Amino acid sequence: MVESQSDAAGRAPAGRASATSKMLAHPFMRTTFATEESVYGVILVSGMIVVAGGHGESSWSVFWTVLITVIVFWAAHVYAGTVARHGLDHERNIGLREAFRISFRRSLGLLASALIPSVILLLGATRAIPDQYAIWTALWVGVGVLAVLGWIAFSRRGSPWPIRVAGALGTASFGIAMIVLKAFIH
Repeated sequence: MVESQSDAAGRAPAGRASATSKMLAHPFMRTTFATEESVYGVILVSGMIVVAGGHGESSWSVFWTVLITVIVFWAAHVYAGTVARHGLDHERNIGLREAFRISFRRSLGLLASALIPSVILLLGATRAIPDQYAIWTALWVGVGVLAVLGWIAFSRRGSPWPIRVAGALGTASFGIAMIVLKAFIH
């Protein structure tokens, strides 16, 4: 019998991180895609799909509403982050360029969160799948993305798998709330 490479809590032993853990721990991944901006972006996109698709609109119309709204929110987020970071931070002066770079990078998760649902909406717009199927699928995929982001957040902290599952379910519940809202609007 082969011994397991993890402890009873499902964590890798000290000094033996899995390839997935190393990837998730990479500073670019941690500060760009697995962020609160990503979670907020998925919820924003889901909310836009609910509102724009609530009145029988086509996938094409919903796609453009989501795309334009996400770009405006992203630009506002980069601007606000730049303004907030510019100046004194922890006894160190941060210049405008550095503040912009940090804010731009951190805000990429908000843009990335719109990619998968947008592709699904485009499938509806091109009639590869029916409009309503595209809209509902994009909402359910948002739930899945939120679950993954919740799992990643707790995995990075080394939480045991039951806590990771709870974190994934808790994060995904925001997407479920959007689906419930869509059901009442529709």
